[in-house]
Amino acid sequence: MIRSGFAESRHRGALVVTGPGGEKVLQAGEVSAAMYPRSANKPLQAAGMLRCGLDLDGPLLALAAASHSGEQFHIAGVREILTAAGLGVEALRCPPALPLDDQAMRGLLRSGGEPDRLHMNCSGKHAAMLATCAAAGWPAGTYLDPQHPLQIEIRRTVEHLSGETVPTVGVDGCGAPLFALSLTGLARAFRALVMAEPGSPERRVADSIRAHPAWASGTTRAERALMEAVPGLLLKSGAEGVQAFALPDGRAGAIKIEDGAARALPAIIVPLLRSLGVAAADGVDVAALGRIASVPVQGGGRTVGHVRPVWSGWAGAPAAGGAR
Repeated sequence: MIRSGFAESRHRGALVVTGPGGEKVLQAGEVSAAMYPRSANKPLQAAGMLRCGLDLDGPLLALAAASHSGEQFHIAGVREILTAAGLGVEALRCPPALPLDDQAMRGLLRSGGEPDRLHMNCSGKHAAMLATCAAAGWPAGTYLDPQHPLQIEIRRTVEHLSGETVPTVGVDGCGAPLFALSLTGLARAFRALVMAEPGSPERRVADSIRAHPAWASGTTRAERALMEAVPGLLLKSGAEGVQAFALPDGRAGAIKIEDGAARALPAIIVPLLRSLGVAAADGVDVAALGRIASVPVQGGGRTVGHVRPVWSGWAGAPAAGGAR
């Protein structure tokens, strides 16, 4: 990160990109060791839920794979998923939280609201997990137990799509089981989503997120802007500086920032996508990509610096690593 011409901070990380056939074409840093994808796992989890009988499509399926901003349409969607399953808000086991979106958060507080489970960014996933239990006839009260039938089936899906055996299971910030993968496995899984047969659970998840990116993130989020700027792009971020993506031709990738700084991601993903030629593709909003890549550093109410990528680790990189 550059402030007033001085390199103030450095965020080091690793990334991998695979080609249309799944072959590794770019690599920087450690991409084979286990790490926690955090919410980048959500599209894989949603595919697992569909395999178990979850009946969602369109924006509500995107919400099932979301780290949503807590806007009104997100909250209404979570309620709709629960109501259709015959369940109430009290069934959610995610922790109470305020909306991620600043405007939504201020509106909730002005109205006398406080942190609750509905506004927690993972509530769409939790509502879908509960709806899956209802569809399969599984107990709902223990749906977060790693040994619950739902979580066993989700783990199988994660392993199938990634081509890896999950080496360790943690607890995500929302309380759900967190399945570790390598960056390479995560990229492989995202490729599997976009290359799956139309109508399959995996492809339904990919298509729903791409068609409704605001439901999978929020109206002001970079994830939405990126998917709208690059037709056919599937992209999902996770906490602690994780991001995974896939292009419609099967090229895919995953990024992990070591110190968890999410602010590094926009500065990395845009030049990375440009290096793959997306800016030259028909329908790509090049101006929007430029705005997303610009991560301003503020001082005294004005822009005094920026976050920029510095690449190393492979020949022909977008510029010489991590973001700084």
